[in-house]
Amino acid sequence: MLWSDPKNQAPKFMRDMQAKLRRAGVLLALAMVVAMFVVSAR
Repeated sequence: MLWSDPKNQAPKFMRDMQAKLRRAGVLLALAMVVAMFVVSAR
């Protein structure tokens, strides 16, 4: 989410949730890449 006004910070729980989602997305992408390698190696 983009906040047009810098001093209008999102609530802390929202920022924590965004960080968790971003981390989960990265982990999911890495898992997909690893799964692709495993499948292609067979």
